[in-house]
Amino acid sequence: MPRTPDPEADDLDAVPPPHPVFHIEQALLGALLLNPRHLDDVTGIAPASFSTAAHTALFATILSLPAPDPVEHATTTKWLDQVLAAARDQARGLSALYLQTLIQVCPSARHAPAYARIVEAEHSRRRLATAAQRLMRTAVDISLPQRVTTTLAEAETLTVVVDDIAARFPPHAGSLPRTPAPPTATHHDEEALDEERLLLATATLHASSVGRMRWLTPGDFTHSLHAGLWQCLTALTRRGTPVDRMTVLWEAQHRGLLTTGARPRELLDLLAGTSGSPPEHWGERVLQRSVLATAHHTGRRIEAYAGDPATTPYQLVVGSRRALADLSAVWTRWQHAASPPPTDNPTRPKSAAAPRAGPPRTTAPLTSRNSR
Repeated sequence: MPRTPDPEADDLDAVPPPHPVFHIEQALLGALLLNPRHLDDVTGIAPASFSTAAHTALFATILSLPAPDPVEHATTTKWLDQVLAAARDQARGLSALYLQTLIQVCPSARHAPAYARIVEAEHSRRRLATAAQRLMRTAVDISLPQRVTTTLAEAETLTVVVDDIAARFPPHAGSLPRTPAPPTATHHDEEALDEERLLLATATLHASSVGRMRWLTPGDFTHSLHAGLWQCLTALTRRGTPVDRMTVLWEAQHRGLLTTGARPRELLDLLAGTSGSPPEHWGERVLQRSVLATAHHTGRRIEAYAGDPATTPYQLVVGSRRALADLSAVWTRWQHAASPPPTDNPTRPKSAAAPRAGPPRTTAPLTSRNSR
């Protein structure tokens, strides 16, 4: 005869916990149920710090109810009954049996502060992963009218989370995470490839613009051949060598680009294209994609660190700050590209010119007035 489930039966403890912190939360709640006075020793956490709705409801209830008289609490279940009644409004699956289980699994009520510290650390990990995922989603959301600005606003939010975790768990020397960083994603988007080709062709025709585009680097290109050709253009310009399709082809041969499968005729045809827009326009388009790709990869790196249970809170801070530093670097170059060059105003002394915004700190706000 099949067993009919009992709606009042407690099955919370029967579900395999997704993370070890589930047991730590049980021990902390058990300590507070056993001796509510230890709540005064618990800092750094809130109801949202817990990983399940039941634990969240219990901690919120313990916070809201006055602590019982110690003598009365030792001899009656009056306060526990009040906790259960109030918490069940938010988590109907709670039962008196589960509260007794929490008390039984707690090794020592005096260790409540240590348990709370662990709960705080794991909550920080979840917060960091959530912020990193939001950054990743924003960076690839083509429906946004101002993708760069919105993405960098999410990066600022992520930065705030990292700074808050750093304040709670100050990093120390030797705190690099051991989690391997995910490989850089390579997307050969046809629109991106076309824009890179137009940049290379127009820059070959108008070589004087190459020197003004120091904000663009080979790493901003999505195709390795295009990155190599940009290196050829910058090298020729830096040496003062005449620039045209033939001199770029000769430089490409010396840099080994013809050994990667590219044929001379193909390179010459690529560099022969032209458009009505100047090289700076296409350079900004290439750099914009690089900003978004770097933001997405930054989110992936931080998500990987947060997803590794072996990574300590201290390592999360150091690894996240290094990842954000890479985004800050490309963002600084974007500022230089998107900001118009300063011009002399004959009606105002040069010393009174408006200063250009400096690069953000590694974990400083990344939002800009420039929109793309």
